[in-house]
Amino acid sequence: MTSELPPQLPLGSPAPISSTFGTVAAASVMAECLRVQTDVPPRGAVARTFGRSPLSDDSRPWYVGALGELDVASRLDALGDDWTVLHSVPIGTRGSDIDHVVVGAAGVFTINTKFHEGARIWVGSRRLLVNGQPKDHLRNTRYEATRTQKLLSAAARTEVPVTGVIAIVGAKQITIRERPSDVAVLDAAQLTRWLKKQKPRLDQVQTVALSALVRDAATWTSESQHQPDISGFDALHREVVGAKRVRMIWIGVVLVSLLGLTLPAAIGFYSRVFGG
Repeated sequence: MTSELPPQLPLGSPAPISSTFGTVAAASVMAECLRVQTDVPPRGAVARTFGRSPLSDDSRPWYVGALGELDVASRLDALGDDWTVLHSVPIGTRGSDIDHVVVGAAGVFTINTKFHEGARIWVGSRRLLVNGQPKDHLRNTRYEATRTQKLLSAAARTEVPVTGVIAIVGAKQITIRERPSDVAVLDAAQLTRWLKKQKPRLDQVQTVALSALVRDAATWTSESQHQPDISGFDALHREVVGAKRVRMIWIGVVLVSLLGLTLPAAIGFYSRVFGG
């Protein structure tokens, strides 16, 4: 959306701004991962010995989603003080949230993070495929940007330009066949550079006013806000990483064993055939 702002945003009386609102990346995703994980029984001794993942099929997508949002959040830290960055921003009254909201002189950006480790991404003007399978990423990102524009424009009492962005984490390849006209699709590694290169559309006063607006929870939702308990996520993450290391050790043991069995046979065969 490319509409320009008028010369001034109405400032009005600034609302109190929560010191914690929007500051914890992936908060809602981590909380949901932990909620789903509570139904998963602890691993037994055999499962731990062989490195079975502690995650269930239901909790794994939430866990992976949290890793993606944390990755993008760490990259957005590099934007600097001229930018306002919020994470896990609640919107509406049905538990929805926006992964990241960024405000700078170039305007407002809603960022939808997707973690597709090792995947091949194909992007057209109306379709996005992951390993050949269609996904709703473009539609959902358009909806987030449009919804955000309506909320901010109503709060600011003037038209606020909002751009939707899809930040893809971990993909093996991203092929842009045709760029969507209203959504930017980027490798997460390119995100901060892309944001800094965008054309300025706000002056300093407008940027400050709009930043204050997005940091006010009342702009986004009428529901009271509380920080979800995510204290157990670090422990879960360490357990998942530890299980993966154990599996890698077992894979190494198997490969070494197979090599030990096949190498003498191969040497013997070579000696018999070639007289070595």
